[in-house]
Amino acid sequence: QVQLVESGGGLVQAGGSLRLSCAASGRTFSSYSMGWFRQAPGKEREFVAAISWSHGSTYYADYADSVKGRFTISRDNAKNTVYLQMNSLAPEDTAVYYCARLRVGGYRDNTASYDYWGQGTQVTVSS
Repeated sequence: QVQLVESGGGLVQAGGSLRLSCAASGRTFSSYSMGWFRQAPGKEREFVAAISWSHGSTYYADYADSVKGRFTISRDNAKNTVYLQMNSLAPEDTAVYYCARLRVGGYRDNTASYDYWGQGTQVTVSS
């Protein structure tokens, strides 16, 4: 059984920062890549960032062009938690943010490649 619970969303002014957390249950957390997606009203769910499973002490991260340089994904396997640090937020970042677990052999920027999803946390950036 795998459960993912996001937290840390809220209302923030443009230029501000938020740190999202995704707490995971399940004994295989450290063996899977994890991703963050977001979905605004009336729009498709889009890829934000992903981080690999642990290769010793090394992790590999990828980002959508729209957030590169502003967002940072990280994970703490000892705490079964994935984070998304969001800086320099803009109104265009307003969306529900979801974390998800990537299936083995899946494509990191494809929603269909993820097999478990959290309930989402709302991020609203005001101008």
